[in-house]
Amino acid sequence: MRKIFVEKGKIKGKLAYIDGKDFHHLIHVLRYKVGDKIVVSDTEEEYLGRVEKIEKDRVILFLEEKMKGNAESPLEVFLFQGILKADKMDLIVQKCTEIGVRRIIPFVSEFSVVDIKRANIDKKIERWKKISEEACKQSGRSAIPEIFSPVSFEEAIEKVRECDLAIIPYEKEEKKRLKEVLRDVEKAKKIGIFIGPEGGFSQREIEKAINNGIVPVTLGPRILRAETAAIAVSAIVMYQLGDMG
Repeated sequence: MRKIFVEKGKIKGKLAYIDGKDFHHLIHVLRYKVGDKIVVSDTEEEYLGRVEKIEKDRVILFLEEKMKGNAESPLEVFLFQGILKADKMDLIVQKCTEIGVRRIIPFVSEFSVVDIKRANIDKKIERWKKISEEACKQSGRSAIPEIFSPVSFEEAIEKVRECDLAIIPYEKEEKKRLKEVLRDVEKAKKIGIFIGPEGGFSQREIEKAINNGIVPVTLGPRILRAETAAIAVSAIVMYQLGDMG
């Protein structure tokens, strides 16, 4: 069954009010009629809704029942991602949303190729939010990940302070293996993952990360592309410490 996300103020008692682009999509694209049903989520609770009334610019849903269960993981994964070129960020946002990542924080580092001043970044953020929302609907998630505006590498490090553990895969790290580091923090509730841009991290950035408590790890003998690493590490962390598998 299809799902729609609404703001908390759009649910009042037993009714939910759908307007704007969601109204257009429901009525003019999906051709919903009175009596049709849809799942409604305000990111905390989910309800089974029935189209009660179709007005000129909004749909009124009657909420028949609260849905049981919640598709959100108890583990909060924060992905700090060096901005990548072309559609690579789109892929990361889509797949990491499906996996269960809670926040995506793009950042600019020394080896970043993308010039955010020329990249029309506001439109890209809106695009990423739309991709994330669609991925939530497809995967059955209850909450849409928070996608931040790009920050500097230094600002990203500041944001990681609330995590129980933060890791940074680094091709020159040889001793600390990812699975061994995760094995030592089985009760962690918030995990930060730092993935670099196409050119990776500079030695200075790695040293700064280490000085701020971020743990460098090796992913093994093969070097992964940035987009592959983001998806793979998010899945491994969610499997080891979250509810995947």
